[in-house]
Amino acid sequence: MEKVPGDQAGSPLALIAARNEVDSIGETIQAIRGAFPGVRVWVADDASSDGTGPASLAEGAEVVTRKVPLGKGGNVTTCASEALAAGDSANLGSVVLLLDADLGRSAGQLTTLVEAVRSGECDLAVAAFRNRVGGGFGIALGFARWAIRNRSGFVAAAPISGQRAMRTEVLERLLPFDEGWGMEVGMTIDAVRSGFRVREYELELSHRATGRTASGFLHRLRQLGGFIGAWWRRR
Repeated sequence: MEKVPGDQAGSPLALIAARNEVDSIGETIQAIRGAFPGVRVWVADDASSDGTGPASLAEGAEVVTRKVPLGKGGNVTTCASEALAAGDSANLGSVVLLLDADLGRSAGQLTTLVEAVRSGECDLAVAAFRNRVGGGFGIALGFARWAIRNRSGFVAAAPISGQRAMRTEVLERLLPFDEGWGMEVGMTIDAVRSGFRVREYELELSHRATGRTASGFLHRLRQLGGFIGAWWRRR
């Protein structure tokens, strides 16, 4: 049987980054399945201790679980590599969707990203949250924007959004992702430098935001360290 070209292919391969998201992972997977009937879902479970892995398995997802946390970039790289090796992107040229586990029902909005890649509007589609919730003073986010512009010339509105779609061959070119929290910053820089067209789409998404608390500021400090590392390694 003749293979269907990527831009006419069926459901994408979905890779969900998760760490201790047992309260939202089920709803996120259900939303993806509702938006993309027949989708193959893989969950990159970064050594969760709250039952995220079993909850994902209960929803029929393939789960790649680490015993020791690798950080987001290393964790998603491992999961993506295993999914590709397993042939779950059998229509090479089809679309791969990356997303975070805490989107819940709003994950269904990501059809816009997949269609943008399928139609040829861009090579890497990135979701920008229409309504920003939580966050700190914008220092880490501001640095991420500057780092991408400094290293690639691309002006990003959503430099650290984990909701992204691309063709399989683009994913293969961008792997391995930068370690830790530098994943998205590094991915965008590498994509632009490789000649891929990056475009952002504002969507009605929701997620579990961190506030101006001690744990929230510590999280953003760790993120900033990852952003700096991704920028520095691309000097």
